[in-house]
Amino acid sequence: MATKKRNPPGQPIWAYAYQILPPQPAARLHAIEKLLDGAHRDAQRAARTWTGKVVLEERITHILIVSDSPEQNHEINQTLEAGRRDIDAGFSATVPLSVDGSAVPIRPPTD
Repeated sequence: MATKKRNPPGQPIWAYAYQILPPQPAARLHAIEKLLDGAHRDAQRAARTWTGKVVLEERITHILIVSDSPEQNHEINQTLEAGRRDIDAGFSATVPLSVDGSAVPIRPPTD
């Protein structure tokens, strides 16, 4: 039986979301879901926490990310942002927040 790898005690887990407008049908997001699955497998091999899930709603499509890092400049983030160009939709990202509320959110730089 496989054991789950967990973050060391005290290491925060972060969550953030990408938002896609207009909402997209599931069939158009197949390539993005494959990217999320691959990034999750890569994180597991590296003993990291990282997972992503597409959440379809009537008014917006979300890609929810849960990670052991608040950074949004990893290769997967850049790949996701490039993938959204393929579906020709508006795209924004939320600020990462600590899941348990113990860590201070990192604010993106302002221009």
